[in-house]
Amino acid sequence: MTELFCTPGQTVGPFLHLGLPCRTRLVDDAAAIRLHGTVYDGAGEPVPDAVVELWQADGGWGRAATDAAGYYSFTTVAPRRPPFFAITVFARGLLDRLFTRAYLPGADVNLGTVDADRRATLCCVAESRTDYRFDIHLQGPRETVFLAYRGAGG
Repeated sequence: MTELFCTPGQTVGPFLHLGLPCRTRLVDDAAAIRLHGTVYDGAGEPVPDAVVELWQADGGWGRAATDAAGYYSFTTVAPRRPPFFAITVFARGLLDRLFTRAYLPGADVNLGTVDADRRATLCCVAESRTDYRFDIHLQGPRETVFLAYRGAGG
């Protein structure tokens, strides 16, 4: 009988987004907002080859590749119910994608299950009435809270 071997594990990046379509403008609407930010690694350096995916019930789904400065941006509408953006991050060195949420300032949310000193990593910063910043820190002292979902990943 032939002996079978396991396929070695692979990390997510850095070439995961080559050839993938990006969709950063989810709406053409006068009420549109911009959700943008930078993806940082554990040393605080920008990640120039990450992919950020965004989903929310009111504005659909989008995908953005970060630029050389680790920057991403989406044009969408403010979420109503549920009052958050669901965000997935793919980046080099990760064994699987990461899930998080981004809440707009003033959103009525229950973050009681998240340590008080970490809650801010789930909240956007208002830069204007239509611009919201959500930086994502993959590791380190400012690491974004990442969520685990049953059935997601291997």
